[in-house]
Amino acid sequence: MLAKSQAKLFFLIGTGAFSAIFLGLTVDTLAQVPVRSNESAMTAEVVHGKELWEQNNCMGCHTLLGEGAYYAPELTKVVDRRGKEWMKAFLADPNGMFPGQRRMVQYKFSPQEIDALIAFFDWIGKVDTNDFPPKPDLVVAAAPAAKSSGRMATAPAVYRSLCVACHSFEGQGGKVGPALDDLRGKFDEASLDRWLANPQAVKPGTAMPNLNLTPEARKELASWLLAGKGP
Repeated sequence: MLAKSQAKLFFLIGTGAFSAIFLGLTVDTLAQVPVRSNESAMTAEVVHGKELWEQNNCMGCHTLLGEGAYYAPELTKVVDRRGKEWMKAFLADPNGMFPGQRRMVQYKFSPQEIDALIAFFDWIGKVDTNDFPPKPDLVVAAAPAAKSSGRMATAPAVYRSLCVACHSFEGQGGKVGPALDDLRGKFDEASLDRWLANPQAVKPGTAMPNLNLTPEARKELASWLLAGKGP
């Protein structure tokens, strides 16, 4: 058993040592804040996006960095999950992409406001959060297939900007929807065009959104997807 003087000395030394450790960790944390917070990339557009986020009470449904409501998806890494072009189409007309399914309010954002919101989400997605939230399944960084035909190099712009957020081709793309490497026996150009024009009309309740593609974009996409179709 320690004597009273020894116990006092033990307390003082322990308190002093752990106080020094705490102060050292605090100083180290504060020194890392500018880099880990992505402060250097905070532009006026990013700030405007944050203002729109607050003005429209987006946190009433969504979370950022784990804070907010859990009614709607977590948006810290939404740019990684979906991509900027997909987000532009969705924010412009949420119900148009998912008719009768989404409860996302139509805020009637202007193109400039949509760009600002996406800039804000892109910025916050690059904040160092020690890998929070976990890497999403919808990333566009899947490993390429061992045998590549090189067709990805000729993919239409609409595929590279929108479809790739959910689908993969030759191992590259999202994981939420089926891979599109081989559509033989499933579609011809006419049936694929009907599907792309209005997925809900072909298969009610499908998770496939209506991307509101122009006839020209649908034709180009269908021709590319079916280019390698066998007999």
